[in-house]
Amino acid sequence: MAILSTIPSRDVRSAIEPLVRSGKHPAPCGVIDLEAFDYNAQQMPQRAGGLPIRVASKSVRSVAALRRALSYDGYQGILAYSVPEALHLVAEGFRDIVVAYPSVNRKALAELAASDTAREAVTIMVDSVELLELLPGPVKVAIDIDCTLHLPGAVVGPRRSPIREPEQVTELARDIIRRGHRLVGLMAYEGQVASVADGLPGPVGAVKRWLRTRSMADLAPRRRACVEAARAVADIEFVNGGGTGSLKESAAEGTLTELAAGSGFYTPAIFDDFTGINHKAAAFFVCQVSRVPAPGWATVNSGGWIASGPPAKDRVPVPVWPTGLSYSSTEGAGEVQTPLRGVDMHVEDLVWFRHAKAGEMTENVDYLLAVGPDGVDVWDTYRGQGWTLR
Repeated sequence: MAILSTIPSRDVRSAIEPLVRSGKHPAPCGVIDLEAFDYNAQQMPQRAGGLPIRVASKSVRSVAALRRALSYDGYQGILAYSVPEALHLVAEGFRDIVVAYPSVNRKALAELAASDTAREAVTIMVDSVELLELLPGPVKVAIDIDCTLHLPGAVVGPRRSPIREPEQVTELARDIIRRGHRLVGLMAYEGQVASVADGLPGPVGAVKRWLRTRSMADLAPRRRACVEAARAVADIEFVNGGGTGSLKESAAEGTLTELAAGSGFYTPAIFDDFTGINHKAAAFFVCQVSRVPAPGWATVNSGGWIASGPPAKDRVPVPVWPTGLSYSSTEGAGEVQTPLRGVDMHVEDLVWFRHAKAGEMTENVDYLLAVGPDGVDVWDTYRGQGWTLR
């Protein structure tokens, strides 16, 4: 395991405990260790090979966190999830926003097209003519390229774009220009590398390492050909790819002009089995013991903040403090209560968890308690500001 620390520091615990116990900030609540957040922010550019990193906003989902992330050298622009989110971020003063996923939200697209500021600040992602037909007026556009690995009988990686070959890029690029839009970029996200751990032991780990290596070798010439095809049609300003788990590999491949990362600021539990990510866990959530059903058991309210993806053990929050806690095999992490065993605890005691993923934790809290040397700041989450990733 390359993660340097996975438990909240004593300073962070001592700052949060009285706020929760007093009821000023009731549990469950989210906590950010600013020392760890800043440390992680400084680590990622060192793996980026000199390329700027676009901050993936869906992985932090807090305006304050975005501002802090972008204050560091090596970061430039935002990779957003949706057009409504991008419009909210424009209203907050952010610029250079690329929406990473295609949108079929006609209302938001109309709002974008009607705003001179938003049209200049935001780039829309497309991968089909059908998506172009939804755009009500000229906007900046990028093409999403499929980066999955095709093996006999299997496709490895996120099912995203149907655009895979340079001939398809050329055809769509010409259609974009013909309709009066500005083709300014390409996105080519190799999710089967960025999100697949390379440090697992045994045969499973060996297969995953082989898939990562094979994926990059397969992708490099095809991605290069797609970039050349797009540049033959339009003045491409950026080619985006990579993620927290593949910054070094993606930068070394040679066709990208920028990388993307967001989860690395928080460094959730899903990254614990990656090698080369010498980060510190920076994001936690705290639940409070509400009952003690038997010696050696403690039940907290809430706790079942399950991550998206295929149902598996690695989608469940990890109880990290006090150490030695484990789930009940018959209940697991629950929506309203979570029994834990292994440590004698008392009613009102705090249990600290790490979420399996990064930004998803914020969907459960209105704010994050950001703990630093100067005290505790309150960072509103998207949810706390009334936003949703719709």
